[in-house]
Amino acid sequence: MSDFLNNGDMKYGTVKIANEVVAIIAGLAATEIDGVAGMSGGITGDITKILGMKNLSKGVKVEVDENEASIDIFVTMKYGSRINETAEAVQKNVKNTIETMTGLDVVGINVNVQGVVIPDEPEIEDKPNVH
Repeated sequence: MSDFLNNGDMKYGTVKIANEVVAIIAGLAATEIDGVAGMSGGITGDITKILGMKNLSKGVKVEVDENEASIDIFVTMKYGSRINETAEAVQKNVKNTIETMTGLDVVGINVNVQGVVIPDEPEIEDKPNVH
């Protein structure tokens, strides 16, 4: 009976999910939330931009142990968004998405707001005075 798990399911081997995969899922889930301008990757993110490589896990640090994951996310917010509400929405969406896609139990999500993106001011055109 060594081929069966305790719950009666047949055991074929192990499934290991790379931290990078979990980080990509977390980054995509975070950017789905309205109010998140983008991920903040620090120096390595800037180097990635310079080199022209697309790094979907930029701004995400993941630790996976057995069946649990702990995540640190570094984001920039859009000006005018409610930071606490947006951060909570990020936590809920990332947790739900990772648990649904990977089966891992997400035990912690730390959202680190690294900046606020202010939209470009609209240009004011000089209009001739109409009399």
